[in-house]
Order: sequence, then C-alpha cells, then structure tokens
Amino acid sequence: MFKYTVSVTTGKQKFAETINDIYLTLVGTEGCSDRILLDKSRFARGSVVPVDVSVKKILGDIVLVKLEKEEKVLNDHWYCRCISVTTPSGDCVEFPCYRWIADDKEVVLRDGKDPLPQDDNMKEYRRKELGSRQLLFRWKEWLPGFPMSIDVNASTELPLDIQFESAKSVDFSLNYIKAIRNLGLNKFMKLSSWKDIADFEKIFVKIKNNREQEYVMQNWNEDYFFGYQFLNGSNPVIIRKCMNLPDKFAVTQEMVKGSLDRGLTLQEELKAGNIYIADYAILEGVQANDTDPDTKQYLAAPFCLLYKNSQNEILPIAIQLSRQTTAGVGNTVFLPSDNEYDWMLAKMWLLIPHIRFTIAINTAAREKLICKSGLFDKANNTGGIGIVEVIQKAMKTLTYKSLCFPEAMKARGVENKEDLPNYYYRDDGMMVWEAIKSFVADVVRIYYGSDETIQEDEEIQAFVQDVCFSGMKNCPKDCEFPNSLKTREQLVEYLTVVIFTASAQHAAVNFGQYDWFAWIPNCPSTMRKPPPTQKGQVDMKYIMESLPDRGRSCWHLGAVWALSQFQDEELFLGVYPDVHFTEQPVKEATKTFRKKLVEVTNIIKTRNEKLKVPYWYLSPDRIPNSVAI
Repeated sequence: MFKYTVSVTTGKQKFAETINDIYLTLVGTEGCSDRILLDKSRFARGSVVPVDVSVKKILGDIVLVKLEKEEKVLNDHWYCRCISVTTPSGDCVEFPCYRWIADDKEVVLRDGKDPLPQDDNMKEYRRKELGSRQLLFRWKEWLPGFPMSIDVNASTELPLDIQFESAKSVDFSLNYIKAIRNLGLNKFMKLSSWKDIADFEKIFVKIKNNREQEYVMQNWNEDYFFGYQFLNGSNPVIIRKCMNLPDKFAVTQEMVKGSLDRGLTLQEELKAGNIYIADYAILEGVQANDTDPDTKQYLAAPFCLLYKNSQNEILPIAIQLSRQTTAGVGNTVFLPSDNEYDWMLAKMWLLIPHIRFTIAINTAAREKLICKSGLFDKANNTGGIGIVEVIQKAMKTLTYKSLCFPEAMKARGVENKEDLPNYYYRDDGMMVWEAIKSFVADVVRIYYGSDETIQEDEEIQAFVQDVCFSGMKNCPKDCEFPNSLKTREQLVEYLTVVIFTASAQHAAVNFGQYDWFAWIPNCPSTMRKPPPTQKGQVDMKYIMESLPDRGRSCWHLGAVWALSQFQDEELFLGVYPDVHFTEQPVKEATKTFRKKLVEVTNIIKTRNEKLKVPYWYLSPDRIPNSVAI
C-alpha cells in the first residue's frame, strides 16, 4: 500500500460541522483513489485537516482533486481555501480552491501551475469549469445607457464567492445610520436651516477627525485652496489645459487682466500654457433632484477658468454658471474682483458626482444607493433622474484610453511636472501605475513566451471580445476598447487598466470624500436656490438659503463618512493571502511588486511630512486591492 497525505485548509464558515458529507478523490495520470469521506467535525474556521489516502499502486502525477458533496434536503455551504497533497515520494502539490462548496455536487480542483488553454492536457475539465461560470456571470442592463452589470436583482443572488462576508459591511442604510450615530448628528436632523457659516462650525468641531479637515474649514474660501482642490481634492480628474476658450464661455481679456500677474494678455497666457479649465458640460441639461416636493433643488453646468500664476499657484480667475448659446444676462461671468458674496457663491457651484463600483458593491449600490428613494435621493441635487442622466452621458464619452492613466494625463494636457507642479494625484498615480504595470509585465512574461501565444489563447481573446461587444455596448463606437489582443504589451496594458481602475483610481476619488466634503460650504451636496444670473444680488442670507438645510446636511455627512471608511479586514494593494498561483517565478514577481509598493509608500510619506495638507489617497498602503465601498 502507498500513502498520500492530504491537507485540507478550511475557512470562513462559522460552524465546525456541516450538514452534508464531503468526499475527496485524488486523480492521477496512472489512476484514481477511492472516495474518502472527510471528517466534517474537524472543519472549524481556518483549520488544517490532515487526511491519509491509501492506494494499492502509485497514481502517477496528481493532476486533479475532486470534492463531492452528498445531496440532502438541507443544503449547506462549506468554504475550502486550498488542498495540498504529499505523494509517497515526498513531493507536495498545491491545489488552490478559495471558494464556497455550495450548490455544486462536484468541484474539480487543479494544481496552481495554470497552463494556457492551448497547452492544457485537461481541456474537458477546463471547458466544464468555464461553462459553469458563464451560467453564473451573465450581463444585464440595469437601466438604458448604463454600464452593463451582472444579471442579479439583489446582493443575496450573487454567487457566494463574490459576496461580502458580512452583509452589514455593504448595507448603505445601516452604514449611514451608524455614521449618523458616530458623528452625533441625530439632534441636528430636525432643526431648521442654518443661520450663518458659524452654524456649520458648531457641528464641524464635533465631527472633524484630522488636520486635513481642519485646514479645509479654515481655508475653504481662499482662492488658492479652491484651485488646489482641482489638483488634489476628491475630483482631480476634470482639470485640463486650455488652449482655446469654449464658444459658450463669455470671458474676455478685459475681465481677467487684473488676475494675470505676468503682464501678458489672456491670449498670450493661453499660448504659454498657463491657463487651465474645469468644464462641467456633463451637467448641461441634467434634471435636478425632484424627489422632495417640499424643497426645489438646482443644478448648474459651470465653466471655471484657472490660472497658474508666477508663484505656481492654481487660481480661479473666472466662473460662468450657465452656458447660453448667445452672450447675455444668463452668461454672467463672475470674477475674484466681484462682490465677496457673488464670488463665494459662484465657487460653491462647482461640484460633480463620482461613481465607481465593482460587482458586489455595484449590486448593493443599485439596491440602496442610486436607486429610487436611495441615499443619493435624500442628499444630492444629482439624485433622482439626475444621477441616471449623468451616468448615461458619461458612458457616451468613455474611452479605453481614458482609463490608461498616462494617456488620460496627456489628453488633459497635465502630464508635465514642470508645467503643472504640486499635482500629487498625477505624480503618485504615475508611480502606482508603473508599479502595477511592471508587476503585470513580469507575470505575463512567465506565462506567455511570445506574442503568438497571446493570439492563440482563445480564453483571453473571448474575454476581451465579450467586454468590448457586451460589457461596453453603450460606449461610443470610437471608444477603442480592444476586441482582440495581438501582443504581450497590449495584454499588459489591458490588465493594468483593470487593476489600476479598481484599486488606485477608485481610492483617489473615494477615500477623500469626508476630508473635503465634511465642511459643507466647501462642497455642498445640493443647492436650494437657483444659480445667480446677475451680480450684486447675493448676500450671506441668500447663500445660507442656497446651502443644504440641516436635514440634508446630515444625510450628506452620514453618506460621505460611510463611503470614506475602509472595510473591516481590508486587503491593500499587493496583499494576496489567497495563493492562486503556486509557481515560484510568480511568487518572486509578487515579492518584487510589494517591494516597489513599499518604495512608493515611503516616497509619498517623506513628501507629505513637508506639506500643510498631506496627500495620501494614492499611497499604496491605503489603496484597497479592489472597490469595496
């Protein structure tokens, strides 16, 4: 008799014993073992259960491990992390699992060496696994013009393997209630509107939790800080170099000459590359939130002209809140030299939503965040039909290259550090992008020896084609999402886009929300008065009547607090406890990746020590591996 020692590593299940019996079979090139009943009483959370399998003859190379669950009236869920098999000769073979054994009657595990489809000797099992996954992961259009998503109606319908371990962690309503309680906002919810800016201070001193938020409160109305937020705030992706003024922007040389400190004309500054613009065209024609019949809400589609002065500060020099086809009263351009309150209110109108989700959070968001009567409806002027229109418009302009970070910087004319210093979102983003790309390139070279091997990989080609023609079907025809990959470099870029977007890009626009939005005058979630069309008509009373009332302010604070929190047991970039790839070269590539991320983290940490407002949103040690909130 020959003995194989099998180690079964469990995890996640709460109970030590399952209802159904689990059988294990070893499959080798020279034969199979008998079915072995596993001792389910030993399957405590995170335990390693040894199992001896005796056979009459050597099985050859162990290529598969079969797990079979006995069918009963009551069906249970059992999580298996991995299985290792030690042969009679002492060799150890790893079989990654990291999945729930739920409705499946049989699960077939393969070793972690992962051959390409064209090199696989077990094509039958591979096709069977792909077929079962295609039944689980199907496209669905939630609303016309939206990004395609998974075909489920509720989070509970998702495959267990991609559900959050704790449903409470992604319950926006529960998280909001927790936020209201933690921030002590209950007593403010039903009070009347604010009387003056000092009223905001009364609540802010109770809810601030870092020096960044304190700095926002103290400097929110300063022009230099307003401009700084276009570079390093929670929406650092809209600023772009301006070479020619938009037709609907009525700004003139005469209006801004007092703000240009080099003695040049506006046209000369444009030509020199010192003028930038924030153009909120995506909000033009969008219907404001009308879900509350008691409070009318308003939206604007502003232009903001920004100037890089001789001290390398980015300053707003002109703001236009409307965009009429012809010049007139409606196209009033507000200036720093205007009445204090005119200029203050004009700056308050520069806002736009940020939406990024992956499968599990996407489903939860459709259920409770951006759905009818969701949290967005309660606090934001882009709630209701507004958020739908914004996403539909965004999809019409989404391109593949806009997701490639270096290309996105070039497209906006902001890639040069000398032209635009202190743009930490760009600087840190480039370091993280290059670290991810280098890691992906290392792994791709391990598996793909040539460009031809990419072209022959029918699975990766089918995946890319499916994303292009199904997932991105609502994008413009010239969106340039590839429908095939010809080279290893193309595959590296494609995978880098996926990883960077779901990790770093989301972190950059998400986790700073509470820092920047907790001081409500800095970025109001809604406006209750229409944008001014003439100068000299705004005073502090009008501003306070425009800002969100106490109830909406509390909804807003609760929402951005909840959205800015990391998940319990968050896994950050480069941390992969589930070992799906067992080959040593991949493990070495992962170590190199982690080392580079530590270097980037240290560079950012050293720089931040010298800044009044540290920028840490793209520090690798604070970038979750994927979108989880």
